[in-house]
Amino acid sequence: MPYLKIKTNHPLNAAQAEQLLERASARIADALSKPERYVMVDYSVNPQLLFSGTPAPCAYVELKSIGLPASQTRDLSEKICALLGTELGIAADRIYIEFTDVPRKFWGWNGSTF
Repeated sequence: MPYLKIKTNHPLNAAQAEQLLERASARIADALSKPERYVMVDYSVNPQLLFSGTPAPCAYVELKSIGLPASQTRDLSEKICALLGTELGIAADRIYIEFTDVPRKFWGWNGSTF
């Protein structure tokens, strides 16, 4: 049920993108103590993404999950920024992250909801 969406203006080749997705999936599962089989990660490139008036590498990230505790968002922000710093070379001050705690009844899967 965790969904991590990474939108950036910094392109990766296919192998790098696969590595980012795999590492992000494992880290989000671990950080949220959720089974990785439910984690979905999306990486997309938008060359027109601009932050702070400059096209330097940046990212907009969304993390949505059922039961996402507000008390964990600071730690999650640190972990996500570290991951994107390592994998994409994006500075933490060029990353926005939106956290959403989704009610179970608003998260569908396998023909039902959680």
